[in-house]
Order: sequence, then C-alpha cells, then structure tokens
Amino acid sequence: MVGATEDFAVWLAQADIPDTRRTPQLDALLQAVFHFRQQQGCDYYSTRLLSHFLLHSNCGLKVAQVTRLVGIARPTASKQQGMSSKAVIQQAHHRMDGRTHGKLLPRYAGPIASFLLGHPKASQAEQIDFVAQTFGVQVSRIALYKFLKKYGLHNLSAATQPVEPPSATAPVGTTASSLASRPAPLIAAGPITAPAPVIELARTSEPNKPFAPPFSSAERNTPAPSC
Repeated sequence: MVGATEDFAVWLAQADIPDTRRTPQLDALLQAVFHFRQQQGCDYYSTRLLSHFLLHSNCGLKVAQVTRLVGIARPTASKQQGMSSKAVIQQAHHRMDGRTHGKLLPRYAGPIASFLLGHPKASQAEQIDFVAQTFGVQVSRIALYKFLKKYGLHNLSAATQPVEPPSATAPVGTTASSLASRPAPLIAAGPITAPAPVIELARTSEPNKPFAPPFSSAERNTPAPSC
C-alpha cells in the first residue's frame, strides 16, 4: 500500500499542480485516474479516452497539466478540446490503423489508376478485390466511388460510366446497341417533283406521216362527214 501511494505521488508530481489548487475533490478524481491507469495501462486508446475525460470534466486542471499527467502532446490536447467522444474514438482507430483520414490513402491513386487502365471493363467488385489484395483494406462501393471521383479516376472505369437512355421516339424494347447497328436513312438530294403528264399523240391515217396532236388539221375527228 505504501508503494502504491509513492507511485501515485511520483505520477502526480509530473503534472506540477500547485498545492493552492489542490482540493479534496480534485485529489479523489486524480486517485481514480491513477487507478484507471494501473488497471488499463498506458496504451494509446486508454490515453486518448482518459485525456478526453479530463479535458471535459471541468476538474480545474489546465491543458498543460493534463498533457503531463497522461503523456500526450500539447497540440493534440488542444485539438481534442473541440472534439466529441465519437470523433476521438474514430481518430484513435484511424491512428492505430496507420492512417489519418479513411482507408484509401492518396498514394493508392497511382496503383489503382494502373489497374483501371489495364482493366477498363473491371466491375466495382473486381476493383474492391484489387484494393483488398494490394493494400489489405476493405472499402465500400461508395467509398471507392468517392475516391475515384476525387482523383479523376472515375472516367477510366466502365463500371462508373452512366448509360444513356434510348431516344424518346424509339419503339419500346429498342436498345442503344440496336439503334447503333441500324443503317442511316437515305435523304433525297433535292425536292421530289411529280412527273410531267404524258400527252398521247393521235396517229394519222397515213402510216408515213408523223404523229399529230388531237384536234389538228391533219386528222379527221368526226365519225362521219358533216352536213
């Protein structure tokens, strides 16, 4: 018990808290914090949770004193003052996974671009498998699409290209491929005019004479002599 008290005194001396600011409530809180450290250890998760609690517990400790107690950097503690508990846990999770923002790092853009250039018809499932096998991370379809769009790689993938709908005048069941395979309609070079009427010329009674138009003097039109 004496050894534990001495360890607590040494740990508390690191914070350099003036005796004038020591109160029975603060001593009780620091005793609980010390027992928490003894039980959970000094790993990164425990340190971030404990520092977040001390910074938002209104215990009267300054930021510099909290950083000396738990062993974190001053900029980290200052930034953590404006963060929620959920954000702190997410940031700790990303930090332990070796990344600061999401699973897809900017340096992944080059290998992914090479894969898309070599496999332009790769589906999203195949792209996700490539990311998992190459970088060892599992990503969702939305996360992959946002990453590709951020770095301008979505144009290299056929899986993300929008399919244009068929024309509004096309019949039901007509697809874009069938429309493309149809020959183009023939367009007339000029306006279409009706053919000129054909006037039948009356044959004369004599075979050697040329044709004469109707009601001409070369052909008799009445069936009998006139009176």
